Amino acid sequence: MTYSRSRTLNVKKTKKRNRTRALLALNGILLCAIVAVAIAVWKSKDGNGAADGPSREPAATSSPQPSGSAPADSGSDDGRPASEENGDGEESASPASADGAIKLAFVGDVLPAAKVLELMKINGYDYPFREAKELLSSADIAAGNLETPISERGIPAENKQFVFRGSAEAVPELKNAGFDFFSLANNHTLDYGWDGLSDTMDALDDAGLQHAGSGNDDREAYAPAYIEKNGTTVGFVSVTRVVPEVAWKAERNHPGVAEAYSPQRAVQAIMEAKENADIVVVMVHWGVERADKPVEHQTDLAHRFVDAGADLVIGSHPHVLQGFEAYKGKWIAYSLGNFVFSTTTSPKTSETGVLSAACDKDGACKLSFAPMFAKQSQPAPMEEPEGKALLARLSELSYGAAVGEDGAIVAKN
Repeated sequence: MTYSRSRTLNVKKTKKRNRTRALLALNGILLCAIVAVAIAVWKSKDGNGAADGPSREPAATSSPQPSGSAPADSGSDDGRPASEENGDGEESASPASADGAIKLAFVGDVLPAAKVLELMKINGYDYPFREAKELLSSADIAAGNLETPISERGIPAENKQFVFRGSAEAVPELKNAGFDFFSLANNHTLDYGWDGLSDTMDALDDAGLQHAGSGNDDREAYAPAYIEKNGTTVGFVSVTRVVPEVAWKAERNHPGVAEAYSPQRAVQAIMEAKENADIVVVMVHWGVERADKPVEHQTDLAHRFVDAGADLVIGSHPHVLQGFEAYKGKWIAYSLGNFVFSTTTSPKTSETGVLSAACDKDGACKLSFAPMFAKQSQPAPMEEPEGKALLARLSELSYGAAVGEDGAIVAKN
């Protein structure tokens, strides 16, 4: 492996994040000051707001709009913003603001490489995500596992049956599909060595996509990534218990991925994230391929991660869906299977879906699963009978939890 990536990258990311937060805070202070001055001027011109003067509206002013909010002139008849009232006169809001929760969306393995890349070149780079984009984009934060390097450099790994390489042309469509975060801790991101993985991290950085689970050394690889939305900070920790060779593991002076064969470093990262975030998500690559149920190391690690402070544990690698577990008031999804992946001869590897979690700032989450089936590497909602059958099977595979016909996942007493 070569060591081409600057060891200061993590420091730069932290400084950039701090600069961004400082800038947002400064903008908020300035906006409050502008509003206060405008109100004072209006009152002074209108007799301090007395009702005995002629009725008039304050002049329209241009002020910054929160991202995704309605324009200032699109209000209801009573002067309230349109976002506060629906067509029936009832109050409405986004899923995140309705009850103070933030809406997260999770999927399994995403592979913009191999046969999927061929389909993207033929049908457009947005092709795999067209039927799922609405659901992904409706979440405040969407996350998945990126199962390939994005690079034109590097030497292919030896003694591997499958070696993947994706194209940078596909990365913008990952962002456009609604994704905000990708885990890079898996058994394919080093298929083209550190050159390939370093390029992958750069490509995601350039697209504004957060990532975790890999780095120039172990400190960067285990470092949590943080995303703040609607006043809630979500911390992501990514680790893998599937490493093809020891050289892939990130060490003190060695680049690679964050491994979980020894859980201590992962536990430390989770505890660090807990100190800095309202909600902690652990995305972990583990288990046995095409196994319907988790093996012992999955349940053991999942419980350790929750005990350390994880609110959600999201698994991948088996390439098939596994069940859910309610554990100490937190949630574990043992495998979300393939999401966008090369089609195989096994129908179960094409059964997929989007896991949604509406989480309060204290980490309490309500889960639901939207069943999908991927045809030619394009996941789309299942027909109702097939969807209900899949949800029923997932309910049978779950522990201390049940999955309803509507996709709602609830803890059993």
